[in-house]
Amino acid sequence: MTLATMTLLGNSASSFVIVSSKPDPEDVVNVGCGPAEERVLLTGLHAVADIYCENCKTTLGWKYEHAFESSQKYKEGKYIIELAHMIKDNGWD
Repeated sequence: MTLATMTLLGNSASSFVIVSSKPDPEDVVNVGCGPAEERVLLTGLHAVADIYCENCKTTLGWKYEHAFESSQKYKEGKYIIELAHMIKDNGWD
């Protein structure tokens, strides 16, 4: 799992892109993935699945399952975590 340095505009504010070398739910700890649904985002139509904290069930962001536009295919299999949902704990930045 790699934290990409891209900054994206999520639903509420800035977001991180989490890049997985092999998109697999087992790569992400304590994060659940809901069913995929089609949504029109700023960059077009995508099939995305909300991701949420397994402990408190708070929606953290989403996973790109499918991009309908060829210019957006690079997003498939990547996770978006919105900064607004992250809590600083134990001294990490």
